[in-house]
Amino acid sequence: MPIELKIFSTREEASQSAASSIVMALEEKPDLTLCLATGNSPTRAYELFTASVEKSALGVGQLRLLKLDEWGGLASDDPATCEVYLQRYLVAPLGLRREQLVGFQSDAEDLDGECLRIERHLLDADQIDVCVLGLGVNGHIGFNEPAAELFSRAHIATLSDASLGHSMLRETSVQTSVGLTLGMAEILASREILLLVFGSEKAKQLKTLVEG
Repeated sequence: MPIELKIFSTREEASQSAASSIVMALEEKPDLTLCLATGNSPTRAYELFTASVEKSALGVGQLRLLKLDEWGGLASDDPATCEVYLQRYLVAPLGLRREQLVGFQSDAEDLDGECLRIERHLLDADQIDVCVLGLGVNGHIGFNEPAAELFSRAHIATLSDASLGHSMLRETSVQTSVGLTLGMAEILASREILLLVFGSEKAKQLKTLVEG
């Protein structure tokens, strides 16, 4: 997959570009499968995307959302979960049906089984059309932590200190040490990937990703 590097003067400009890319993809494919990261990096892009959909009256009845990852061991309605985030920024504003969002359940009793469920869903469903990603401060993608070898499929990830310091976990009093995430092969099989990177503290990680 070729990398097209776009550099913007502001976060707002970068977020608008990402939002426009998602809108264009949805216009071309009404049953778009959109895989979504959560956290600070993509939030503004999601806000601009939902605003564009509302303004243009673009149909979202066939849109399918897929969670990139989820914190393990949190209640499904815990404010720190990716579930609550996606409900707030995409499902509710777009008026989507509950079944239009598929993803890991944070409070699943069998986490290995939950990963297998998502892996099978990807095998049965269409290919991911657009995958929106952020880059962690230690270089992680989803909860795929930097390592000599990376998991190809959905799996339970033991989280690094950098991941456990994520701002989302400030919203909960529950302690967790694991995350559930798509694997790198599943991510890289996407037709298009939008990787949003902001802040000088991620410059070294981005350089390694692009040039390494």
